Amino acid sequence: MDNIHIDLTIRLLARGARTSVGFCSPTSNRNRPAPSNIQRSKPGRRFESKKFRLLLPSNTSKHIQNLLLSRTPGTPTPVADPAMAELQTEVLQKLDASSTATLTSEDAFPAVPFATLKAALDSLQSKEMIVYETRDSEYNILTAEGEQIRTSGSHEAKVFHVVHALGELKIADLAKQEEFANDPNGAKVGQMRAFKEGWIKKHPEDKSKIITGVDEIVDLTQKDLETISQTGSLPDATTIADLRKRKLISPQKKIAFTIRKGPKFALEILKEYTDLDSDMLQSGKWQEVTFKPYNLKALGAPAMSGALHPLGKVRHEFRQIFFEMGFTEMPTSQFVESGFWNFDALYVPQQHPARDMQDTFFISDPPMADMPRNEKGELLTEYWDNIKQVHENGKFGSLGYRYPWQPEESLKLVLRTHTTATSAAMLYKLAQDPKPARYFSIDRVFRNETVDATHLAEFHQVEGVIADFDLTLGDLIGFMNEFFGKMGVKQLRFKPAYNPYTEPSMEIFSWHEGLGKWVEIGNSGMFRPEMLESMGLPKGMKVHGWGLSLERPTMIK
Repeated sequence: MDNIHIDLTIRLLARGARTSVGFCSPTSNRNRPAPSNIQRSKPGRRFESKKFRLLLPSNTSKHIQNLLLSRTPGTPTPVADPAMAELQTEVLQKLDASSTATLTSEDAFPAVPFATLKAALDSLQSKEMIVYETRDSEYNILTAEGEQIRTSGSHEAKVFHVVHALGELKIADLAKQEEFANDPNGAKVGQMRAFKEGWIKKHPEDKSKIITGVDEIVDLTQKDLETISQTGSLPDATTIADLRKRKLISPQKKIAFTIRKGPKFALEILKEYTDLDSDMLQSGKWQEVTFKPYNLKALGAPAMSGALHPLGKVRHEFRQIFFEMGFTEMPTSQFVESGFWNFDALYVPQQHPARDMQDTFFISDPPMADMPRNEKGELLTEYWDNIKQVHENGKFGSLGYRYPWQPEESLKLVLRTHTTATSAAMLYKLAQDPKPARYFSIDRVFRNETVDATHLAEFHQVEGVIADFDLTLGDLIGFMNEFFGKMGVKQLRFKPAYNPYTEPSMEIFSWHEGLGKWVEIGNSGMFRPEMLESMGLPKGMKVHGWGLSLERPTMIK
């Protein structure tokens, strides 16, 4: 907001008019609230936040609200930090005294911290009193080891001086010398570099001993470090790189400023007010002072907005991966399934623990499902008989479970315990026209579980099947690695497992960095021939199947 807008706003406020910021000025005298005694004696009081009601629309800027509500009469406008004001004055004075009308921060203000100086320069530049440019440069400082070498000499020089003083020395005794008492590794490093420089060599008659190779040396490493400690650099970039590799010096970044006069340069800093209070309105001082301009380019506080639920986000990623890999999504809106599709069609015996009350939610009303039918409404009599025979006596190469199969048990209604029930129904449809296919689904399933840190009564299952001819278990492992790799999960392990409807079967584990252990994320396998051939699929067609919870990959990601 510029001065014209501020002037207009203030005049409207002083007159108590109906302004765009929503004063409670009445539309008629009849609705006008009676002024209090305080308001009659001191009209300016009506501008206080507690004495005068303001209606500020939601789109009113936070700064306008602060101007109208935050100030109370008699409160002084905040004054700039005295130290900061002193530094700004010093900048202006030095710049005015400079013959080139230019200052460099490293020369003019070597002891002022970077953040402090930048804050002062930013403030002056916002007033157009100065302009400045930033320059980046690099210098080096000595590490602790580098400082030690600068003081007492390099490791290789110490090795030379020890051998030179003794005439000859066994290599095994070098680390035992007094010079290396507190630095055994220094003897090893010094020996290696002294050999490299030709300062020492092995005794011609006794290879276990060393002797000097030259009469005197110049410790260039120590001299280079001394130069760096004073100037921060060396002319030779190769030497700098070598010293960094030896971890004797460490690179540092230095930021400096070049400062020049701005279009509104002056030695006196004009005082700008940031807040408007009731005292200014009553006294008229607001007409005499300068207000700091609004920075309309400043970013406001980030607004809170909606976000994807973590499960929804990972579900979307899974769906995209499936679609990219040529899968078709299965319909999974049917939460209630019959025991036939949920268990029997998947070769799960009727006495299996998974079908007990403590593991499955059973539906009491209606108590029974209808007999399974196809899309035309026809009873699946042949499929029903195949399932019964496979369970009781075996068929299609299977010996069966050898128990009396009960139709009543198969028609019980349950909340589906897995979306594999949908996969079984889709595979039956595929059997009517066998051809390679890829299906997937992501939806909720239900287990009668005790809820704890690793188990939920309701969760989401990611289900996938691949039907094709001549598939192998190796194909399934390769697909799992590719599938999870697209999710960013690279470390997988497979462990043999048992499932009633797949053989062979595998559990899938992924490494969890946070927990520091392998976490099971899914189950997989190849559907049994007796399950597939009961549907009418040809013998040569194999089907990969896998299922995993949506929650665990989300947790790992």
